[in-house]
Amino acid sequence: MIGKTYTTMLGDRELTLETGKLAKLVSGSVTLRYGDTLLLVTAQAREELSTLDFLPLTVEFEERHYAVGRIPGSFPRREGRPGERAILSARITDRQIRPLFPKGYRHETQVIITVLSADGQNLPDVLGPIGASAALSISDIPWNGPTACVRVGQIGGQYVLNPTTEQLGQSTMDLVVAGTRDAILMVEAGAQTVSEEALVGAIEFAHAGMQGVLSLIETMRAELGHDKFNFQQDSDLSLDHVPALTEAARASGLRDALLTPGKKDRGARLKALRESLISAQVPNPEADGAAALTAQLKAAFGKVEKAELRRLILEEDLRADGRNTRTVRPIWIEARPLPRAHGSAIFTRGETQVLGVATLGTERDAILIDDLSADKEDKFLLHYNFPPYSTGEVKRVGGQSRREIGHGNLAKRAIRTVLPSFEEFPYTIRLVGEVLESNGSSSMATVCAGTLALMDAGVPIKAPVAGVAMGLVMEEGRYRILTDILGSEDALGDMDFKVCGTAEGVTALQMDIKIGGITPAIMREALAQARDARLHILGKMAEVLSAPRAELAATAPRIITVKINPELIGKVIGPGGKQIRELEAMGASINIDEDGTVRVFSADGAAAEAVRARIESLTRTAVAGEEFDGTVVKTTPFGAFINLFPGQDGMLHISQMSEERVNTVEDVMNVGDKLRVKIAGIDDRGKIDLVRPELEGKIAPREPRAPREGGERRGPPRR
Repeated sequence: MIGKTYTTMLGDRELTLETGKLAKLVSGSVTLRYGDTLLLVTAQAREELSTLDFLPLTVEFEERHYAVGRIPGSFPRREGRPGERAILSARITDRQIRPLFPKGYRHETQVIITVLSADGQNLPDVLGPIGASAALSISDIPWNGPTACVRVGQIGGQYVLNPTTEQLGQSTMDLVVAGTRDAILMVEAGAQTVSEEALVGAIEFAHAGMQGVLSLIETMRAELGHDKFNFQQDSDLSLDHVPALTEAARASGLRDALLTPGKKDRGARLKALRESLISAQVPNPEADGAAALTAQLKAAFGKVEKAELRRLILEEDLRADGRNTRTVRPIWIEARPLPRAHGSAIFTRGETQVLGVATLGTERDAILIDDLSADKEDKFLLHYNFPPYSTGEVKRVGGQSRREIGHGNLAKRAIRTVLPSFEEFPYTIRLVGEVLESNGSSSMATVCAGTLALMDAGVPIKAPVAGVAMGLVMEEGRYRILTDILGSEDALGDMDFKVCGTAEGVTALQMDIKIGGITPAIMREALAQARDARLHILGKMAEVLSAPRAELAATAPRIITVKINPELIGKVIGPGGKQIRELEAMGASINIDEDGTVRVFSADGAAAEAVRARIESLTRTAVAGEEFDGTVVKTTPFGAFINLFPGQDGMLHISQMSEERVNTVEDVMNVGDKLRVKIAGIDDRGKIDLVRPELEGKIAPREPRAPREGGERRGPPRR
């Protein structure tokens, strides 16, 4: 038999890992099945040492449309670049496995996850990391796993392990957790305003639920795992200079330089100090070996700077900008800085600044989705832009990076839960976060700026949302949690923990650990500290905009909703679309749903009202007893046809025209005459019988129409 299979229960379903059957030339290859979702995961590393000075790891998440029995919707009808969901799924795996590669490992490594089958209920994004962990564990690639990844939902107050897509629709949270035997490595969550304690409980539930998967991978590794290759690691000669350089730097004012206010000024002072120390060690830059020694000293100074910053935090509760570990940077906000945008706001926190812009559009502006999910479109878009000038750099400007997509998705999850339903507010909403300055926590500033822009646009959100990024410095059992981290603290710290929410609870959370993991106790403390910061930020936002504006901006388009009988949709469209083209030529866009909901969209309120009136006229339904000032449009020997409103005529019988006998219709009325009429009745075929209200009770009512054998009765009844 080809291949070997391992199984365990994950939640209420069986998880199967198989190896030795597919892709056997790769270092590590595993197929994973959960329900009818099937993935192939491979791991491979180059033998040659990379020249890069960081871990050259890439993770690819490949969606194949045949997995759901569809042909791609692109013009060439084949898969193109990864979509947003595929990129986010790849990031989940990357963030789980990256911290566990050995320090100094510099071999180019690639993990590829290919979705071969997707059943629509068991989502592949949390299965890919399990497959990657198994593939790396049995490969010859040095890696300190295994890890596992699970999803947790909450339905009726009860946690659910790996909920199906259907169950997620009923859940108050969507929490993805990755971890090892003893610690949590990564958390990603969206929630409907849940408490911090509920999130910690869900994380603990997830950690307990993944233990069976970890045992399964450990068994696979013990039985089938290859010996890990001895990776090449350049000796770090800069370490030899650290002790002496530390002493010299402290004596030359390193502490004061690190505590210089302002990122630019602080950088300039540190650069001057570094060059002074290096010039003392390398007096002749042109001498043999001077360039190599200079490079070593520069690297050593970076280590000294990082170590001193960590010492200040741990021992003195003091950070680079002079704050303690619990203080939020100064905040200033401006609402509606852009005169033509539908909604806009500038949110500045310290040296991080984001311009949030809200744009309202029609249902036609919703983004079309062409991936393996069941969703066809999304009416809420959030785009996060991180230009190089925001950090004072010069770089190539191209398409969105994976980082921008990931940060934008976090902000989107944070805000989506407070948006009104489409029935309440029938607009497609686009938010853009333009990062103008960045010194840490720009994604959280995007949440704040985006919320303010929505309120400025008059979007009736349920509650304002704010976000804050937390950090961690941990050494030898000591630790401090940092509120509102700087860019340098993100680089030197051991955790990046972003929390978003309202005053009532959390709406989104993202955590990445750079060490072996943290305990639930530390996470509980970090969440509590983040809540204090979030409430402070929400208070500052409320000073500028405490609630959504009562009216939409003058530049914002108006949407008017009209409900019509679905059987009358054809009247609005007209033959070949003639009628709807005439309506849109009046200055509006029109969208019609199958249930008869018509949405009229126009930047001109008067034009929208005119179109609505026309639609109501076209689709008006006659009701017995109504009276109209009608116009005679046709006469016949037995009566006259009266137009009541556009598209609707009724018949006034000759016997109902006068108290006296009428010989011919033309003796009483002619085409074009106007008269008051009343609907006496409507038969089952929609034919309308009219009477003259002033003659009611003076002449005998007409006998109801009766179908004649072989056809409808025509002409006056016998007298």
